[in-house]
Amino acid sequence: MTYNYEKCGEEIYRQSFSIIRREADLKRFNPVEERVACRMIHAAGMVELAAHIHFSPTFAEVAEAALQRGAPVLCDARMVSEGITRKRLSAQNPIICTLQDPRVPALAADMGNTRSAAALELWREHLDGAVVAIGNAPTALFHLLHMLQDPDCPRPAAIVGCPVGFVGAAESKDALREWGQIPFAIVQGRLGGSAITVAAINALATTVE
Repeated sequence: MTYNYEKCGEEIYRQSFSIIRREADLKRFNPVEERVACRMIHAAGMVELAAHIHFSPTFAEVAEAALQRGAPVLCDARMVSEGITRKRLSAQNPIICTLQDPRVPALAADMGNTRSAAALELWREHLDGAVVAIGNAPTALFHLLHMLQDPDCPRPAAIVGCPVGFVGAAESKDALREWGQIPFAIVQGRLGGSAITVAAINALATTVE
């Protein structure tokens, strides 16, 4: 049996984004936000995601500028850190994931929290002006917000907060949106995940599609 399907990678790419722009409701996004939203939709494979994507007013421009300055990208999971395309980062930005650090299990036990949350305690020296990419663990996003309540905690430039799941994911993103003191992007509700988060970072690092 033979199958008739598109075999040209460039044409698959062109058609994919043409379909997204034709079918998704992108009217409320500015040009930079639209570029990011399209990438997130592509990663999810669902144009309906557009309705759940929310950017704070300055997020896209602030995050894009931070990456261009060489800001580190702090990731909650290896799936996020490994998915970011290094060659898109023209400033050779450090990409940091502390989840596998050997200090994390003891930190988690002392804190009475998950390893994903405890790993963020090792971000402090990198956090000032960073771009945060949380695509897996709601506990990481909740703990980041807890850290940022301390006036002495360094402030990131922007937060991509897209943890996924059934326990705490929607609530952690609602908390980020309600706090709103740092530019942010979220996917409201249970939707999210590493691929969507990676897509947002890669889009912000790409000034021309």
